[in-house]
Amino acid sequence: MSGRERHLLVDTQGFPLKVVVSAADAQDRDGGRLVAEALRLYGPEMPRPARIWADAAYAGAFVEGARERFGWTVEIVKRSDAQKERPGFQVQPRRRVVERAFGWWGGFRRPSKDYEYELESSEALLHAAMSHLLLRRLTRRTPSACGPAG
Repeated sequence: MSGRERHLLVDTQGFPLKVVVSAADAQDRDGGRLVAEALRLYGPEMPRPARIWADAAYAGAFVEGARERFGWTVEIVKRSDAQKERPGFQVQPRRRVVERAFGWWGGFRRPSKDYEYELESSEALLHAAMSHLLLRRLTRRTPSACGPAG
């Protein structure tokens, strides 16, 4: 296999709710469907999103399918007219939330280089890396937890 494509459903802070890894030749709209189907496999304890922000690659059949099958409102994040006029990279609203999760994985060697052969192994390492990151944040000492001042 020559590459991987990672499809994410994240919360508003960028923490992944569901990760699906597929072959690099998969279309984004198909990856969105894979994430939606995988999320549906969870029981009623998994929170269900009411609104999803997606980039333009997910437009079309995915938007209609998400509304019909899952009752989700999918809003496509499009470039503004000002962004179209000026060339180069510009941050799109809500897009940075997903990109933040990809950036966090860059700090972990195996997920960043994608050494794994099996898609399931690659997906498991992404979950392990995010678990490590969240546990480190939860156990970080805050000033109020360090004892009395002085």
